Amino acid sequence: MAAEAALEKKARDTVILELKDLSTIADYFVICSGDNPAQIRAIAEAIEEKYSKTKIFPSGREGMGSARWVLIDYGDIVIHIFDEETRAYYELEKLWIDAPRIEIERKR
Repeated sequence: MAAEAALEKKARDTVILELKDLSTIADYFVICSGDNPAQIRAIAEAIEEKYSKTKIFPSGREGMGSARWVLIDYGDIVIHIFDEETRAYYELEKLWIDAPRIEIERKR
């Protein structure tokens, strides 16, 4: 659901990592990028709106002020929305290189 909402706002390089067997932090990371702070905020707001329609609310959210890296924590799912420079610096995909990637089903 988070990846779908991100893609609807034209997020780039969207990836879902399955962390179930690798970490107690979360079961999944959804990682994506936006082109600028306004788009990053729009992606975050779209994700929160989609979840809130199903009465699911985040336990935490960080980074909306600068919107270089917005993190939304739904417990089992943690969403990371980056600008390109910050994403390249932290390289979460490389940090979790052993995590299986989940295929994102795109709506037609």
